[in-house]
Amino acid sequence: MKKLPTKAASLALALGGGLLAAQPAWALLPIQHWTQPSGAQVWLVDSPTIPMVDVQVAFDAGSRRDPAPQAGLATAVALMASKGILASGGAPAQDENALGEAWADLGASFGADADDDSFSYALRSLTDPALLERATRLASRQIADPSLPQDIWQRERARWSAAIKEADTRPGTVAAKAFAKAVYGSHPYGQQATEATLARIDVSAMQAFHRRLINACSARVSIVGALSRTQADQLVSQLLAPLQASDAARLAPGACPQAPAVPEVAPLTAAQVIDVPFASAQAHVLIGQPGITRRDPDFLAVMVGNHILGGGGFTSRLMEQVREKRGLSYSVYSSFSPGLNAGAFVVGLQTRPDQAAEAVKVSDQVVADFVANGPTAAELRAAKDNLVGGFALRIDSNRKLLSNVANIAWNGLPLNYLDQWTQRVEALTASQVRDAMARMVHPERMVTVVVGGSKP
Repeated sequence: MKKLPTKAASLALALGGGLLAAQPAWALLPIQHWTQPSGAQVWLVDSPTIPMVDVQVAFDAGSRRDPAPQAGLATAVALMASKGILASGGAPAQDENALGEAWADLGASFGADADDDSFSYALRSLTDPALLERATRLASRQIADPSLPQDIWQRERARWSAAIKEADTRPGTVAAKAFAKAVYGSHPYGQQATEATLARIDVSAMQAFHRRLINACSARVSIVGALSRTQADQLVSQLLAPLQASDAARLAPGACPQAPAVPEVAPLTAAQVIDVPFASAQAHVLIGQPGITRRDPDFLAVMVGNHILGGGGFTSRLMEQVREKRGLSYSVYSSFSPGLNAGAFVVGLQTRPDQAAEAVKVSDQVVADFVANGPTAAELRAAKDNLVGGFALRIDSNRKLLSNVANIAWNGLPLNYLDQWTQRVEALTASQVRDAMARMVHPERMVTVVVGGSKP
């Protein structure tokens, strides 16, 4: 029988998933930062508008930490975080169904996620003291004591393997995998989970991953919500207490394991063209190379440059030349994927197979011209107006603001980064954008992947 919402759940639903529209003035709220005795670092925006709090706890444990034969390990641990918790501190074990019901009763949410760089947990709760205490206690158990049940992993692994097999029948997936392999080479950013790598992941591998990389002393905690610094500090202490106790039982006093440095992505030395025959109505084209790290001082200039080149939708140069003037593609874009290491710069489009060669040629010309000459004054003004004008939409909910605070925390950016963002964008000159793009993008050394551009 379906359970009726509790009072807490009803209130959470009434407030809405996006926490309603936030005040643009939130950008001016100070970000507080401190380090707990455990070593965990905390970033807080005390936003009292709505009685809710969003918390992200991040660790340097993303997929770039996966052993190559076990690609997908970090994602597997994140997937299994909600499948059960062990008994601890007198509290009974709970399976995935019991956990789901517990969170529903609290009107709160909790989950785990892994991307290329980080492994993170996200908690959202009302700040009612009794509810928040219960939600934090439950979340702390999921962080420290996941049960990782073998039978559930076998089920999830089978589903994941089937999804991989199905995805590999699509030209877009084939193109993305070929592109990643060519751009990243042996770097972990290029690793792909396969049926074979998933078969090598078992419960013991997930347990070892968790013990090795999920440590309280290395946590970076970002908080946005109606909490004072004292309340936030207490929340983090409670949230990490079971994990800290586990660390203390196996680590020397004051020790905090440091994951080894990940090598940089090697730059490409020559152009490469990869043609993959595929029976599809559209040819899928990806053109690119290793790009930029998030901490690079050129990041903002490159962001603005990419907006003009291919990230600004219908106003971009690529869209104008490839779609509007020549009708070679319905859509074309460019993007950067900055991370702790240099994520890829990519130009992507789909076109008729018989037009693929021309679409590639035009795209290459547009990129080369932009890198050589940079934006016009009119293009730069339009890009600034669009980006600065849309800045409020980047922070118009607790969740969006949390994402920005977590970005500051993860990449070691200044605490006033958001306050200065619009001024720094406005201050960029056309020559600065041109020079930054020229440092990052090398048209003569691009990988070009075309899937379905010729008959198989």
